[in-house]
Amino acid sequence: MHQIQLTNTAFEGQNSVYLLGAGDASAPTTLVDAGVATPAVEAELRDALAERGASFADVDQVLLTHWHSDHAGLAGTVQREGDATVYVHEADAELVAPAGEDADLAGAQAAAIDDWGMPADEQRELLDFLEAHRDLGGEPVDVTTVSDGDTVDVGAFDVEVVHLPGHAAGLVAYVFERDGRREAFVGDAVLPKYTPNVGGADVRVDRPLATYLESLDRLQALDLERAWPGHRGAIFAPGERAADIAAHHDERTERVVDAVREHEPATVWEVSAELFGDLERIHVLHGPGEAYAHLDHLVREGVLAETDDGYVLA
Repeated sequence: MHQIQLTNTAFEGQNSVYLLGAGDASAPTTLVDAGVATPAVEAELRDALAERGASFADVDQVLLTHWHSDHAGLAGTVQREGDATVYVHEADAELVAPAGEDADLAGAQAAAIDDWGMPADEQRELLDFLEAHRDLGGEPVDVTTVSDGDTVDVGAFDVEVVHLPGHAAGLVAYVFERDGRREAFVGDAVLPKYTPNVGGADVRVDRPLATYLESLDRLQALDLERAWPGHRGAIFAPGERAADIAAHHDERTERVVDAVREHEPATVWEVSAELFGDLERIHVLHGPGEAYAHLDHLVREGVLAETDDGYVLA
């Protein structure tokens, strides 16, 4: 297995993709994720494969962890050159098949940021940014859908699909055993440095924070010794990292309650400003999205109430 680091200036840090089976005639050549669809990143991926004796045409299958462009963007280009099978969870298939974000998602994003109380100027700036980056979804993809519990043969071992929604509706881990260790490719389910965004990264997710916390619980129950994330390097205690992220959200929930107490009635935008300050680029979506995820969770738990003017203590 080879980890390949790809540049990512459009979103969050370097992307990690993984190459399996290269040079092994008895195994399918497999990519886990594919990087963002820019000429520079495409060249990086081509060069990295060539260093390992492979090309886009040699790739037999691509296992996508989720629909985001920095993970799925080049899947269509790889498939075009070698007719690779591209696997993605059924909940994300509609966003990958037409090459990235579609009109339905764009409409949902526009409705969400309006509901969050985002000022008109910031709304226009964000929607312009999102529109300008829609081509990062790359070429159209003929996808093969997978569901929780499915397995895919990657040669030396099979990987099991484990659905871990939250950051994205169709985010999955691919779990396997190797050399007596239980490991997984986890995409953005957990990351070694940052906490994956919930609420803004995929506005389709219902109960985003509760859904993500349930996925963190499930990830801990997998008892992994090592996780291979979609950004940066390996995580050697993924269960502990998942617990740390859950604790981080618990602390953030307390900050959200404090922000509502100070501003009530408080809008999502006002709470986001308390949590994250001024934001730019994609974070103008992610910041209030995460604030919304916490506010929604606290309303469902009976701690807050939502009124026509904003959120108040229950």
